[in-house]
Amino acid sequence: MGHGHPHGHGHGHHHHGDGHRHEATTPLPAAFDTSVPDEALSPEQKSRRTLLRRAGLLGAGLAAGSVLTTGTAAAAPARTGGNSRGGGPRRGKGFLWLAGDHHIHTQYSSDGKYRVVDQVRQGARHGMDWLVITDHGSETHARIGVEKVNPDIKEARAAHQDTLVFQGLEWNIPAAEHGTVFVHPGRNEVAVLKRFENDYDGSVKGASDSTPANEALAVAGLEFLAEQVRRRTVDDALMLANHPARRGVDSPHEIRAWRDATPKNHQIAVGFEGAPGHQAAGLPAPLGMGRARGIYDNAPGANSFPGYPLESYRTWGGFDWMTATVGGLWDSLLAEGRPWWITANSDSHQVYADTGARGTGGDFATDGRYPDPVYNGRIDVTQGDYWPGQYSRTHVGADGFSYAAVMDGIRAGRIWVDHGRLVDGLDVRVFGGDRWATLGGALHVRKGTRVTLTADVTLAGGTNWAGFVPRLARVDVIQGDVTGPVADKDTFTAPTAKVTRSYDVGGTVGTVRVTHDLGRVDRPLYVRLRGSDGNRTAVGARGAGVDPAGPAIDVVGDADPWRDLWFYTNPVWVLPA
Repeated sequence: MGHGHPHGHGHGHHHHGDGHRHEATTPLPAAFDTSVPDEALSPEQKSRRTLLRRAGLLGAGLAAGSVLTTGTAAAAPARTGGNSRGGGPRRGKGFLWLAGDHHIHTQYSSDGKYRVVDQVRQGARHGMDWLVITDHGSETHARIGVEKVNPDIKEARAAHQDTLVFQGLEWNIPAAEHGTVFVHPGRNEVAVLKRFENDYDGSVKGASDSTPANEALAVAGLEFLAEQVRRRTVDDALMLANHPARRGVDSPHEIRAWRDATPKNHQIAVGFEGAPGHQAAGLPAPLGMGRARGIYDNAPGANSFPGYPLESYRTWGGFDWMTATVGGLWDSLLAEGRPWWITANSDSHQVYADTGARGTGGDFATDGRYPDPVYNGRIDVTQGDYWPGQYSRTHVGADGFSYAAVMDGIRAGRIWVDHGRLVDGLDVRVFGGDRWATLGGALHVRKGTRVTLTADVTLAGGTNWAGFVPRLARVDVIQGDVTGPVADKDTFTAPTAKVTRSYDVGGTVGTVRVTHDLGRVDRPLYVRLRGSDGNRTAVGARGAGVDPAGPAIDVVGDADPWRDLWFYTNPVWVLPA
C-alpha cells in the first residue's frame, strides 16, 4: 500500500527498529513490584497500587486469554488464565500498560503557574507513570527557558523515581497549531530542544501564517529531529499534534506531510490529541468557566482550512472532531494505511478548584519563569484544567519501565485513552490462524483466514476524582477498509468506515470480554474500539448508517465532563495476502 502502510508491526512481537536503543530497563516502581508488601509503600505508592490492582496490571501486565466465540451482541465474562496464542513480548505475558500525559505546563510557560515538581507530584498521585513537561515555545522560552527548566525536571525525576519525567516543549507548528515535541533524556536533551525551538518554532520565527514556506519549515523541523536521532545526538524524539481542530488551522495535507516527513526508522510525527485538555472549561457558571470543553469555542479565521465545517470547531463527547467523527479525518488516514495515533491529555495550566495563585514579583521576560505559586485563600472555579491523570489518561503498552519503552510504545501505537477513569483496564487482541496483534499492530494472514477480535475490559472498580464509580454502558466496534493513498491530500473522509457492532455491557461488574467475528478476511482492513457511559449520544455526522449512537456535540457553556465519559483505542490492521 502507500507510504506509511503498517507493515512490520508484527503479530504480538515487538522490535526496536534501527537498534539505537541502549537503555537498560529500570527496576519496576515499588507499586508494580508485588514483592514489596503494601505496608512498605508510601501513601502515593499505595494509591497507585490500588489503581493497578483494579486494572489487573501488576507485574508483567495483562495476559491474553483463550478466544471465546459468541453468537450474540452480549458481552461475555472473561475467562481467567488461558494461553497466549502466538506468543508475544515479555515471554507472552503481555505489555506493561503505563498511564501518562504528554501535554503539561509549568511556571516556565507565559500562561502557567505551577512548579515542575507540583505537576509531577499531582500526576503521580493520580496514577501517572510518565509525564512530559511541555512549556510553550516562545522567544523567552527559546532564549532561556529550555535550559532553566531542566534542573527542575532533573530534581523531579530524583524526587519521584516511580514516574518517568520527559523534557519537551509545546511547539508552535509553523503554519499550524501546537504540538508536543519531546526527546529521550540524556546529555543533549537541552541542546537539541533549544536549537529546535530557535530554528523551527512558528512564533519565534514569525512563521504562523498558513503559507507554503511556513508549512515547509514545519517539515524541516521534523527532519531536523530525525537527523538528531540518526546521528545519535539524542536517543529518540517524538511529535504529537495538540488540539488539532481547535482553530481549524491543521489542514489534512499538513497532517499527512508531518507523517511523511521522516523515514519509518526515524519516525517523528506519530499522532495527535484525540481529546484535548481543558476539559473542566465546559462546566457551567457560576461553578465553572462556562466556556467549552477543551476551550473549543472558536470560529474559522484567516488561516483556517476552508473545507472544515463549523461543527469541527467544537468537541464531541470531549473528543476532537477529527477523532470523534466515524468516517472522518482520523479514519481517512487509517484507510490509507497510515499509522497515526490518538492520545488524551490535561494541557494543565491552571487547575479547577485549586487554592494556589501565581507568585508575585519577578519578570517573566527577564527570568524565564514566574515565581513559585502561593496560597490564594479561596477555591478558584474560574479555571478549566485538571491535574495530569485527574480526568484524562493515555495508556501506553510498554515492554518495560523505561523512557525508551514508553517512546517505543507510543511510536508503535499501543495506546488507548479514557476520561474520568471510565474503565480500569483494556486488553485488545485480534487473532487469525496462529497469530495475533494488539493495538497499533498489523495481523498478517492468508486471504480467507477467519479473524476474531477480543477485548477484555476491566470495569471501574472504584471512585474517580468526582466521587463516583463510572459505569460503562456500551462498547462499539468501528471498522474500515484500507483503500490506499488518496489523490487529494486534503481528503478528510473515509467512506467505508462505520460502527459494525455495538455491545451492551451495562449492569456487569469485574472484567467482561467482548468478542467480535470479523469473518473470513479477504481484503485489508482496520478495526478500533470506542466505549461510552451512555449518558449523551447522538447520530454521527455521517448518518445513522455509519454511527447510530456516537458522541453528541458539546454545548458551549453547559458541558459537565463527568456526565459524558468515553474511551477510544488505536486501531489494529488485518492484512491478508
